[in-house]
Amino acid sequence: MRLNGVASIDSADPLANAIQEAQLVVRVVVSEVFSNCPRYIHKMQTVERSVYVPREGCQTPAPDWKLNEWVQDVLPGSV
Repeated sequence: MRLNGVASIDSADPLANAIQEAQLVVRVVVSEVFSNCPRYIHKMQTVERSVYVPREGCQTPAPDWKLNEWVQDVLPGSV
């Protein structure tokens, strides 16, 4: 399915507290919905969870790209 709409980002959104390690919440006000032909939708399954998905009781590692100097001035907080 494809959605068209207007997105907003809110660092003070109450939903952020419900999602482990969330820094921002993106909400979309949907204006159009298009269904996709199932002919081109592949069946997928989870093979392995990424180490970058936050988990309770584990510290999520920073991906290598976040350690590059060129991105430091646009990342919130320090990595």
